[in-house]
Amino acid sequence: MTIAAGNAASSRAGYNFAGRVAVVTGGGNGIGAAIADSLGSAGARVIIWDCDPGIGADCTRVDVTDMTAVRHAASLLPRLDILVNNAGYAGLTVPLDQYPPDEWRRVVDVNLLGTFNVCHATVPLFRKAGGGRIVNIASLAGKEGTPNASAYSAAKAGVIALTKSLGKELAEAGVLVNAIAPAAVRTRLLEQMSPAHVQTMVDKSPMRRLIEPSEVAELAMWLCSDSCTFNTGAVFDLSGGRATY
Repeated sequence: MTIAAGNAASSRAGYNFAGRVAVVTGGGNGIGAAIADSLGSAGARVIIWDCDPGIGADCTRVDVTDMTAVRHAASLLPRLDILVNNAGYAGLTVPLDQYPPDEWRRVVDVNLLGTFNVCHATVPLFRKAGGGRIVNIASLAGKEGTPNASAYSAAKAGVIALTKSLGKELAEAGVLVNAIAPAAVRTRLLEQMSPAHVQTMVDKSPMRRLIEPSEVAELAMWLCSDSCTFNTGAVFDLSGGRATY
């Protein structure tokens, strides 16, 4: 890792991922796109798994809720050094007793089952390689339990627990597994939520603003790098001071 001196832009950490292969799920936009761009700019070959087929040449159309599709995509990988589980779906923001059961299940399937499916298909590749980095994009909702977002909160809490469990399982395999728990990020995911719900999340932040996708990418880059050596099964808050534990 190199750190340049100078203004705020040039003082950001720099990384070299040349020769490494990274998979970013949900990398077509938002947080996933920012992470994919950052990894690619640092030399990694980035392969995007997304439901959107029109986002570039190195993209495979994959529905992470479909284990057969995920296994097929994994079988096409030349190798795997970095995995970022970012594919997500926020769903409705309504009280639990008004939540449509099919919608509730969909939120859990994309966020939690999808993370399980991708890890299930790729962990053998990491074991074979003898190392690697897995970063799961969770949410502060998974720690706090956001009102009127029971499905998303429950799913992201599951991602946090999965991260802790898998981190322990792979601790001696050279594979570090960590999660990022952001507060509200300025992405299209917010369009699935009511404006009042989004404003409530902004008001909770001591910084009184949304997170930019590039800020999530900065943390993900460190977690994917060789500078991260003794952190696994950990959850890194990105909350602007909102997180209390």
